Amino acid sequence: MHIVEFCVSNAHHGTDLVLKKLEKLPDIEVIEYGCLGNCGECFLSPYALVNGESVVAEKAEQLYDLILEAIAEQELHRSAMDKLLDDL
Repeated sequence: MHIVEFCVSNAHHGTDLVLKKLEKLPDIEVIEYGCLGNCGECFLSPYALVNGESVVAEKAEQLYDLILEAIAEQELHRSAMDKLLDDL
């Protein structure tokens, strides 16, 4: 299960639409908070936390794809780490 966190204050960038699209996908838990403590980033750009890592886009339309890319990359790293540990 992947966790994608949004700041409600960032919705003015259109992240509320990204949140709704992600809620439809399996294996993704979407959480919206009043504040994620990244106020500078929140004010400037659409962003979300993906499994605790910040993903920032220029536009909300790009954020959805960047979130999916971040999830895929994290899965690759996790898979590589699991293989490494299995080889030990």
